[in-house]
Amino acid sequence: MSSTGVSSNNIATALVAEIEHEAGVTRTILERIPAEKFDWKPHEKSMTFGRLASHVAEMFGWTPPTMEQPELDFSKMDYKPFEPKTTEELVEFLDKNVTEAIASLKSSSDERFMENWTMRNGEQVYFTMPKIAVMRSFVMNHIIHHRGQLSVYLRLNDIAVPSIYGPSADEGTM
Repeated sequence: MSSTGVSSNNIATALVAEIEHEAGVTRTILERIPAEKFDWKPHEKSMTFGRLASHVAEMFGWTPPTMEQPELDFSKMDYKPFEPKTTEELVEFLDKNVTEAIASLKSSSDERFMENWTMRNGEQVYFTMPKIAVMRSFVMNHIIHHRGQLSVYLRLNDIAVPSIYGPSADEGTM
């Protein structure tokens, strides 16, 4: 807390704005994925459309554990991916995770962003870095990477690709 009694959260303010923007674009993409295409994939090594889409929605939910815990230890968890049955379930899952991510960020001080966070599997440490770096790389850049893949999946299925950072071939206006 600062001397005025207000928590110092300039980093959180910036990340909340970024998450809100990226979530809006992501929501537009997820809304366009028909449930009957959830099992489609462009290559045998690729994730299915539904799995990739739920993974993107899920990653927004990585914010609270990143900000509120010192580590993620895969050896202490039983992960089960979310498997939506409908496009509406997929979008609701995204919205829930975005809401929780924003609440977690808003309650985080700048000092918390500088605390180290570790990803491990028991004794094997994958990385340790400040939480701000985890949020930017492991969470946000990861979301953007997979969302880019989703835009290709849309194109390959003749589904209009929305404007992401500027006009798309399908939506040429800003």
